Amino acid sequence: MRVTAMVAIVAGALLAPAAASGGGWATVGLSPTPDGVAAGKPWVVDMTVLQHGRTPLDGVRPAVIVTRSDGGASRTFAAVATGQPGAYRARVVFPSAGRWDYVVDDGFSARHSFAAVRVDAPAARGAPVADGGGSELWTALGAGSVAGLAAALLAWVVMRKRRIEGEPAVIAS
Repeated sequence: MRVTAMVAIVAGALLAPAAASGGGWATVGLSPTPDGVAAGKPWVVDMTVLQHGRTPLDGVRPAVIVTRSDGGASRTFAAVATGQPGAYRARVVFPSAGRWDYVVDDGFSARHSFAAVRVDAPAARGAPVADGGGSELWTALGAGSVAGLAAALLAWVVMRKRRIEGEPAVIAS
């Protein structure tokens, strides 16, 4: 074998691993997170898969894999393309309440782990569904707004009546 041929073979052997490892990796972004979702109810997750963290990656088949933190059941939910570059959507249903780990297989290069989540027990039929505690605030703000509008309307009616009847309007100072 000639020296030139040997150099080519050695160079090719040395460069092959570098080319193989430098080719592909991806990042996955999720929105929203499933924390507080109820068992048996769907968590619709939108994900963006970006090759090298920059370029939207089409033509892959990502999936969300959920596993009970105690090592129990595991389920896989395939994601489908949404029509937007690199955007996919999966419909995930946690089968039971408890603590669950989840990962996203990006369908390209790796599995991406996310923080474990707490899945609530399903709400009893006919029972009110908890909404995170924000409804009381909105109810109070709404009631206060209605009361303020009612007071302003009453004051306007009284002032108008006094003007029509010719009484001087009294403005407190």
